[in-house]
Amino acid sequence: MPFAGRHVVLGVSGGIACYKSCTLARRLTEAGAAVDVVLTAAAAEFVRPVTFEALTGRPVLSSLWDRGRALAHIGLAKHPDLVILAPATANLLARAAAGLAEDVLSAIVLARQGPILCAPAMNDQMYAHPATVENLKTLRQRGWIFVGPETGALAEGPSERPGRMSEPETIVAAAARILGTRAPWAGKKVVVTAGATREHLDPVRIITNPSSGRMGYALAEAAALRGADVVLVTGPSELPLPYGVVAHRIETTADLLTALESLVKQADALLMAAAPADFRPRTTAKGKRPRAAGALSIELEPTPDILAALKTPAKCLRVGFALETGDGRAHAQAKLREKRLDYIILNDALEPGAGFEVATNRVTIIGKRGEPIELPLLPKRDVAERILDAVERELA
Repeated sequence: MPFAGRHVVLGVSGGIACYKSCTLARRLTEAGAAVDVVLTAAAAEFVRPVTFEALTGRPVLSSLWDRGRALAHIGLAKHPDLVILAPATANLLARAAAGLAEDVLSAIVLARQGPILCAPAMNDQMYAHPATVENLKTLRQRGWIFVGPETGALAEGPSERPGRMSEPETIVAAAARILGTRAPWAGKKVVVTAGATREHLDPVRIITNPSSGRMGYALAEAAALRGADVVLVTGPSELPLPYGVVAHRIETTADLLTALESLVKQADALLMAAAPADFRPRTTAKGKRPRAAGALSIELEPTPDILAALKTPAKCLRVGFALETGDGRAHAQAKLREKRLDYIILNDALEPGAGFEVATNRVTIIGKRGEPIELPLLPKRDVAERILDAVERELA
């Protein structure tokens, strides 16, 4: 997360979702940001300033008239890297859209020139009211960035309705994307593949492999945080979708090829971290094969070779993966040439702590130019950053 050394103002207006803002303040502080909390008078009725002071280690501003801080709202408008409004009530949105500055938080918003990230939270009828709809439209046109609201239980009952403030982790991810955007990635279209594919023997039995999809999901998250527009083409997986990433879910290797043929037409980079099945049954039974039928012989045929078959735009950087057993560098370099790749990422399926179903990996980054880069055993999220560092040099 790109919060180290960054200055964030967290504006909290008066709604029951204030309790989530405590967790949000804590998460931002833990990530390395200096967090100044600004409370409206109504917010201070829900959560006292001392709570936020304890969580951030910094004084809280709650009034234009705080002694010794007469111009604090001007500094907090000009200097922070990001202003986050969470929760942003219907009242706060209306005052901001109207350009009112009747308290310290609305004064900061009115004087603000940099990015504002807004997490609305309100009753569903307030959210649907034409005045709120128009206020949201006005603020978007002014450059505000919104996260949520979500659909879920509201204060007045458990039924699923829109208006619930996004969870702190979602808001932190949205803030990280704003702060982490890097010029070579901004607006770039990146397609990432992840996970295993499944080839059916019959309706209930499949051929697959143990890929968890963690490496592809880590690449998708890291690319999105750098400012890219990311589509993640994923086989079956229970991993949570990273914030800001669009998912395209597939089942078979043929499905994967079909999806990519469409998605890569405008892509600036293709990162092929998926582990598609190399073989599939020549025929698939329409019904479950009974055990009582005895021994079963299955004829297999190769699945499509995705990278060999896939045509990408000339501008599109192509990154493949080579999961080998033993010393596979020669095979990886041959694959780099034959499949017209810019980079290939080599790792050993048998090495402890690397390969499938683990949170770490040890890889060698091999490019068309320069010496291979051998990485130590690292968390897959860190491996993703190092891979993207190499790709970024090409994008730049």
